[in-house]
Amino acid sequence: MNVASPEREQRQLWPTTLGVYRWPQAEAANEVLARVFGAMRALQTDGGKPHFFASGDDLLQRITLPEWQALVRFIVEGIRDTALAANGGWRDEHGQSPAFNIALEGMWCQISNRGVHHDIHTHGNCSWSGVYCVQVDEDAQRCAHEVFGALNGVTRFYGPHFNQLGGAHMDLGSAYLQQPHQDIRPRPGQLVVFPAWLPHQAMPYEGQQDRIIVSFNASVHAAQGSNQRHGYGRG
Repeated sequence: MNVASPEREQRQLWPTTLGVYRWPQAEAANEVLARVFGAMRALQTDGGKPHFFASGDDLLQRITLPEWQALVRFIVEGIRDTALAANGGWRDEHGQSPAFNIALEGMWCQISNRGVHHDIHTHGNCSWSGVYCVQVDEDAQRCAHEVFGALNGVTRFYGPHFNQLGGAHMDLGSAYLQQPHQDIRPRPGQLVVFPAWLPHQAMPYEGQQDRIIVSFNASVHAAQGSNQRHGYGRG
């Protein structure tokens, strides 16, 4: 029989929270959104790159279709749920969760193919970012690529300990450091919400269909009073 002892405990410090959600309305809405983003691409006047297109980050102001508005609501719900999970529910000393507002600082679409990728980067001036997949080849077709294989078009996230791997931590005691990244495969209708500071990249993609995604940055603010929630400077 195991008895818990206050003299012996283990603490998991500074976890990194990602939210992965499936949109029930995706099948019908994604077809409409793919046409909208394709029309935007066709209207670009700068020539651009033949296998890559990125819109401005003002899609909130540019699109008013009901399918788009429904997607925005779904994204906001995902940000809310992920932020709550990361912050332990934001319960105060009275056990209450304070009201807060989510501000979408920018939303944009990207269309890519023929091996286009997005190198490692982070997002600034926000707390949460995310990517919603509108269109990509089905898994069997996507993973059949003769060069990229299962990595074709995935989003790769690099853990906070990634920079520590330069010294090659290889003993069993540091086995937890030997998975420096996490790959999330692209699936139409899937939303991934992640901390804006988390390094990530879009791996090269080539497929029969273009890879179409919606990306965004968001910040979270107290509905009233200060954004301070964790007693900073009190002890």
